[in-house]
Amino acid sequence: MIVALLAASLALAPQTASASEQDEGPVYRVEEIIVEGRRLDEAAGLFVAEVAAPVQGRGPARWDDGVCVGAANFSPEVGQYLVDRVSDVARDLGLRGHEPPCEPSILIIGAADAAAMADELVASRPMLFRVGGGGMDQGLSALNAFRTGERPVRWWNVSLPLDSDTGEIGVRLPGAAGATVNLVDGAVFDYAPIIRRTTASRLREDLRDVLKRSVVIIDVDLLDGITLAQLADYVAMVSLAQVSPEADTGRFESILNLFEAPELAGGLSAWDIAYLRGLYAIQPGYVGSAVQADALGDAILRAYRAAPRADETDGAE
Repeated sequence: MIVALLAASLALAPQTASASEQDEGPVYRVEEIIVEGRRLDEAAGLFVAEVAAPVQGRGPARWDDGVCVGAANFSPEVGQYLVDRVSDVARDLGLRGHEPPCEPSILIIGAADAAAMADELVASRPMLFRVGGGGMDQGLSALNAFRTGERPVRWWNVSLPLDSDTGEIGVRLPGAAGATVNLVDGAVFDYAPIIRRTTASRLREDLRDVLKRSVVIIDVDLLDGITLAQLADYVAMVSLAQVSPEADTGRFESILNLFEAPELAGGLSAWDIAYLRGLYAIQPGYVGSAVQADALGDAILRAYRAAPRADETDGAE
C-alpha cells in the first residue's frame, strides 16, 4: 500500500527566497499589534476564522492525551527529524509524545506523487478516512479534494465526539455494540448513545471533539527551496489542529504561508503557537469561534508578557 522507502528522497535545500512585497494590506505581527494598541481580539478573530476547520456543526477538535507520530517513505534521518519535531511541539502543548513502538495516530508519508498516494490509500483503506460516525470528518467533498490535485502537503483528520462528562463515545459507530433486534420483523437497528444533559448553557456543549487520526502526505517533488525545519513546523501545525487547506493567512506571520510566501514562514510564528496554545487551553466542551478567539488572544498576551523585553536584557552581564 505504501511504496518502498525512498532513500534520501527528500532533498530539502536551504531557503533562498527573498522577501516580496505584500499585495494587500499590512502584515499582522503580534508584537506590533500589542505595542501599537491595535485590537488584538479583532485580529485574533480573523486568524481563527481563516485557520480553524472543525467538522460542520461541531466544535474544534484536539488531541486528548498524547500522540504517536510515525513517518514512512523518507530517509531515516529525515523521517526521524519530522517525528521528533512534531512530538516536541505536542509535548509543549501538554500532550504526551509516545515513543516507539506505538501505533501511529499521526502518520507522515512522503510520495513522489501525493495525489496518487492519497487516492490509493483511500481506495484500499476507506474506513481509515471515513469511519462512518456522524461528526467525525469533513465529508466526501473534502475527501475528494484530499485525494486529487497538486499540493506540496495534504492532510486528513478524523475526530470523535465524546461525552464531555464521562468520556464515552457520543455518536453511533457502524458495527459497534448496542444494536437492537426488532422481535416483530427481525430488523436490526443501531441506536446512538444517550447523552444526558447536565447543564442548560448556550456556551457549553455536552460533547467535546477529540482528534483520533491524522494522515499527512508530502509531495517530495514540490518542496524546492523549503527547509526541513520549515516543513516539520508546517506538519506540526496541520496535524495537531484542524486547519483549513484553504486558509488565507497572507496578512499574518504564519507557517501556513510556507508555500505562498516563504519569507513569512521561517517556522511556527507567534500567531501559530498562540493558536495552538489557545486551542489546547479551552475547557473541553466549550466551542464556538468567539470562545476560541478569546483563548487565542489570551495565549498571545501570556506569551508576550512572559517573553524578556529588550530593556530588561540591556546591560545584562
